[in-house]
Amino acid sequence: MRTTFAGAVTALLLTVALSGPVLAGSEDVVVEGAWSRASIGTNRPGAAYMKIRNTGDEAVTLTEIRTDIAMMPEIHRTSTNDQGVSSMAPVGDIKIGPGETVALEPGGLHAMLMRLQRPMAEGDRFQLTLVFSDGGELVVDVPILGIAARGPEG
Repeated sequence: MRTTFAGAVTALLLTVALSGPVLAGSEDVVVEGAWSRASIGTNRPGAAYMKIRNTGDEAVTLTEIRTDIAMMPEIHRTSTNDQGVSSMAPVGDIKIGPGETVALEPGGLHAMLMRLQRPMAEGDRFQLTLVFSDGGELVVDVPILGIAARGPEG
C-alpha cells in the first residue's frame, strides 16, 4: 500500500482533531432580548440583561464579558436570604448546556457594569462582548431604555 504525502497529512490532521478536546462552538450561541436601564450618572453601576441560548449539541462556557462603557464588567447573581436581605456576588464561568437558555434578568443573573465610563443615557446603545472558552466572541448591541424599564419592551 502506497501512502501519498497529502493522504498522510489528512490522516495526521484527522487524528489530531479526533484526539484533541472537543470544544463546543460559540458560533451556536444566540442572544435575544438584550436591554439595559439608563443610569443615574456614573457613580452607580449599570446592568445589562438578555437571554443567551445554546443551539448546538455541546455545552458552551461563557468566561468573560467586556465593554467600553464600564471598567469592571462581570456576571453577578442576586440572591435573597431567609430574612429577605438581597446581595450580589460575581459568579465566574457560566456553562450553558445544549439546547439550554440562560436568562440574565433583574433579580437573578445579570451583567453588572461597574465603574461606568460614561452615563448610560436613555436612547443610547453600547456593545457588550461575550467571550467563550473556545476563544469565540459574540458582540451584542445593547439598547439603553428608561430608568424604570422592566424588560426589553420598555
